[in-house]
Amino acid sequence: MTNERKDKEVSSLAAEPEITTGPAGECDIEPGEVVEEELIGGAPVRKKGIYLLPNALTTASLFSGFYAIVSAAGGVFDNAAIAIFVSMILDGLDGRVARMTNTQSKFGEEYDSLADMVAFGVAPGFVAFFWSLNGLDKIGWAITFIYVAGTALRLARFNTQIGSVDKKYFVGLPSPAAAACVAGLVWCFHSFEPAAWLTFLTIVVVGGSGVLMVSNVLYHSFKDLDLRGRVPFAAILLVVLILVVVALDPATVLFTGFLVYALSGPVRALFRGKTRRSAKVGK
Repeated sequence: MTNERKDKEVSSLAAEPEITTGPAGECDIEPGEVVEEELIGGAPVRKKGIYLLPNALTTASLFSGFYAIVSAAGGVFDNAAIAIFVSMILDGLDGRVARMTNTQSKFGEEYDSLADMVAFGVAPGFVAFFWSLNGLDKIGWAITFIYVAGTALRLARFNTQIGSVDKKYFVGLPSPAAAACVAGLVWCFHSFEPAAWLTFLTIVVVGGSGVLMVSNVLYHSFKDLDLRGRVPFAAILLVVLILVVVALDPATVLFTGFLVYALSGPVRALFRGKTRRSAKVGK
C-alpha cells in the first residue's frame, strides 16, 4: 500500500467520525452529543454530531416564529405576520438544502417538526389572539387553542404517514398554508379598527384552519411538478407576472392565494362526493 493511499484512508476516517464502544458496551462520546445510526454499505454505523447548514436554516425559521410572537406581544402586527411568511420560506429551504447536499438526518427531521410547531402553530395562534381574539375572553383562547392543537396533531400525523400516502396529496391542510391564512389575515387588516365583522372573520379563519389541518380532506402537494425539466418560453413570462402581482400588494395577494388553497380542499371533496353519488344513481 502506497503512502498516498494510506493518507487518503486516514483523511476519510477523519472526515467521517464514527462512534466506538468500550468493553462495557458504552458509547465513547462526549455527554450531550447527538448520536445517529446510518446504513453505510449495508452495515449500521453510529455517528455523532449534526449537519450545520440545514439545521441553521431550521433555527432561522424557529427564530422568525419566535420574533412573530414577540412582535405581536408588542402590538407590531404587520411585522409579526411578515415574520411568519419569512419562516415559511426558510422552512421550505432547509429540507431542499438537506436533500441537495445529502445531509438528511433523523435529528434534522425532529428539529424541523418542533420548529414548525412554533413557527406555524404557536406563533400564528398568538398573533391572532393578541390582535383580535383576546377581547373575547374564554372564546378567544378556546379558538386559539383549537388552532394550536390542530397544528400539533397535523404535524404528528404527517410524521407517521411519511412513505405511506400518495405524495401528490396532503391529508389535511398543511400547517404552513394554515399559518399563511392566519398571518395573511392579520397583515391585510392590521390597520383596521376593531369591528364585529373582523372578529367574526378571525374566528372563522383561525378556527377553520385548525379544523382543516386535522381533517381527512386532500390537498394537492404540487410535488409532481417537474421544475428541472424544460418548459415553454411563456412559462417564465408567467413567473414574472406572478411576481409583479405579488409586489403590488403582497398582503392581499398572499392572503387571497392561501385562502383559495385552503378552500380548494373542501370544494374538491364536495364535487368528488357529488360525482360518486351520481355514478351510484346511474348504476
